[in-house]
Amino acid sequence: MKPAILAVGDVITDIAVQLREPVVWGTDTRSSVQPRAGGSAANAAAWMAVAGAEVVFAGRVGNDVFADFHRQELGRLGVDARLSVDLLLPTGSIVVLVNTDGERTMLTDRGANLDLRSDDLPGRLFRKDRCLYITGYSFFEPGVREAGLYAIDQARHHRMNIAVDPSNHPQLLEIGPDRFFEWTEGADYLFPNLAEGNSLTGHADPEAMARALAQRYGEVALTLGPAGALWCRGEEEIVRVPAETVRVVDTTGAGDAFAAGFLTARLAGGSPREALTAGSVLAGRVVSQIGARPDSITGIPRPRAL
Repeated sequence: MKPAILAVGDVITDIAVQLREPVVWGTDTRSSVQPRAGGSAANAAAWMAVAGAEVVFAGRVGNDVFADFHRQELGRLGVDARLSVDLLLPTGSIVVLVNTDGERTMLTDRGANLDLRSDDLPGRLFRKDRCLYITGYSFFEPGVREAGLYAIDQARHHRMNIAVDPSNHPQLLEIGPDRFFEWTEGADYLFPNLAEGNSLTGHADPEAMARALAQRYGEVALTLGPAGALWCRGEEEIVRVPAETVRVVDTTGAGDAFAAGFLTARLAGGSPREALTAGSVLAGRVVSQIGARPDSITGIPRPRAL
């Protein structure tokens, strides 16, 4: 059977700006500008569906032209999108500046995402056979936090597996690790990158931070950037895989795709090494293109079956 996943969180319109030359403030900079579907949790949901999972995504959009755009984009990939409509706030948007090395800077207006409420997450979405996937963005701001905590509570009540991506290093520093642990500790899967792992543990060594986090979460899949990724559970032997060898164009969404590949493979019964490899394959696909989603419009093929 296909793994079943309920993803909760942000859906965003990314305005991807690929810089063709260094920015000179106060004048023009040659660039390529493309609107794309985005949002950390929505990106992960899209890649989960491509990887073979049965995915329901719950989020909030504005009463604007982007609402149908996001429904269609998620539906195109097989995601069952349950998008509530906010009558006051617009659909969230991000201007993503991608430099010539593929690194990104994001200018963010989360819009309707900040107004997600527990009423947007009806009880029928929570089933024991589903895994809840949720990101740190559902906890960082007071308005949306109530929905994030509700989702965690409902998942625990229904004895669902829970997967958490910390998502954002600066905002983890703002709230502090103790509060993040209070909200998410005990989840079955955690997907930090190196910066987030350092924020949560204070360790600089990847294995040390993974070991520390594995005392609080069931399994830790830590991404290491160009060095690949590692898996840790309790005191078991740590498993490492290298990153895919690709030309890096845009790193937007790499962590989302990695989490999607890993989680789908693991829920389907794959070993930690197989799951790490599946995550790395999808992350490699993302960084070799512009945009954070599987995109047939630009001719980029869907990843091979995991």
